Amino acid sequence: DEYEKILSGFRVMFVLVHGDIFMILEAPEHKTEKDASAIVLNEDSDIIWGEFFLGRISFDDKAPHSKGSRIFHRLIPDTEVYIRQLSRIVLHTLYESPEECIVPVHHLRFMLEDTDGVACKWGGNGEVAISCSTRHIEGLFKDDDAAKVYFEIRGVLLHELTHVYQQEPQGIGSYGTNREFRAFIEGMADAVRIANGGFHRGAYRPTGGSYMDGYLHAGHFFVWLRDYKDPEFLRKLNRSALEVVPWSFDGVVKYALGSEYHIDELWREYQRVMEEEK
Repeated sequence: DEYEKILSGFRVMFVLVHGDIFMILEAPEHKTEKDASAIVLNEDSDIIWGEFFLGRISFDDKAPHSKGSRIFHRLIPDTEVYIRQLSRIVLHTLYESPEECIVPVHHLRFMLEDTDGVACKWGGNGEVAISCSTRHIEGLFKDDDAAKVYFEIRGVLLHELTHVYQQEPQGIGSYGTNREFRAFIEGMADAVRIANGGFHRGAYRPTGGSYMDGYLHAGHFFVWLRDYKDPEFLRKLNRSALEVVPWSFDGVVKYALGSEYHIDELWREYQRVMEEEK
């Protein structure tokens, strides 16, 4: 039946966390080298961020009779626990420790909705919401590949939770008025997803274009800077939103890597490396 299809291909594990037993679904056939590194990060994030106040997390299923909703519930039986786990991973990627100046979240409302698109985040001042499309979830399940759906949900939530906790540039306008602001916000969200195994190894990595295109263009570039220039680059990039005012990409690389670096020269170097790796 449908339930058996959704669970097929998973390894089911039961783990004890603070006296409670949770069921964890693992899809070995979708595990990659990047995923393996993310597992270590999960353990570190639980140790460092386990006591950090994440606020209240509520779940509102606005499409309970949809197939996408049924798939989601069977893959993620405890949404609050899952959101908290991913939130700690995101925080560990963006910040060095809980003592830093961190975006406060008092209430995170997570919703499933029968809408087009994939997902979105909105709100602020401690009251935020994330909405995921049940149509998108159902569309992913067209091949009865539950592992694919689980992997995508995790990646999408890593991206959207980054929007919840990331710092925002100062002195350059807003998301809707400034392209550099927008490229930072979306590039950082995809960078956190990439850094935590949220895309399959060998997945689309765009060539050409510009870091100003945000999303995967900037995300892969940011992770490359972390891997080859400074292992703390992603955290420094996030912190730069507070310390580089007015904010700019060139100001960021000078702040994070040194005054001798220039953003366009680094981008050209990154493009050359990608061409050589083809």
